[in-house]
Amino acid sequence: MSFYEDRVLPHIIDKACSMGQVMKLRSQIVPRARGRVLEVGMGSGINLEFYDQSRVEMVYGLEPSEGMRRKALPNLNRSPIAVEWLDLPGEKIPLEDNSVDTVLLTFTLCTIPDWHAALLQMKRVLKPGGDLLFLEHGEAPHETVRKWQHRITPGWKMFAGGCHLNRQIADLIRHAGFEIQELENLYMPNAPKIAGFIYKGRATKPV
Repeated sequence: MSFYEDRVLPHIIDKACSMGQVMKLRSQIVPRARGRVLEVGMGSGINLEFYDQSRVEMVYGLEPSEGMRRKALPNLNRSPIAVEWLDLPGEKIPLEDNSVDTVLLTFTLCTIPDWHAALLQMKRVLKPGGDLLFLEHGEAPHETVRKWQHRITPGWKMFAGGCHLNRQIADLIRHAGFEIQELENLYMPNAPKIAGFIYKGRATKPV
């Protein structure tokens, strides 16, 4: 891992993902988690303040970046929620089948190289009827914005930790066999449209 990936990128991601409008969106989705939670791409633990302690038993924090786990220490120390780190990538989730009640994805699916393998792993560990809660940015519906997303993504990935601006998040989730129960799309206020088209909702693993 390069110095940039270990020391610089975690700081950039933490700042970008904790701005006011982003935190407002997080506050709308994270409290819905329940039981044993798998948070994929836990990063610096930004979501910890939003978990409902009365609903959550514990959180498995999947985060392969040592730099991000180090960045998370202050948030971990402040949180009453028990967290167990899993330091493998999303394509290799080291949990038993049907072992978690909720999977949480917040601004993570854009970065996972093999998104399909990762979503299949999430579905494997999620209990039948369990919830996949997601808050992601991705491909916009307007042609002009989409064109710029496709143009910029190859260069953007190089300095943004592999982030894709142009993934069609809802289609990826459906393609992996989840059933989307709720979906809200919006442009995040005060954000560039190429990076600010949001997919927010809930999907379930078929029973």
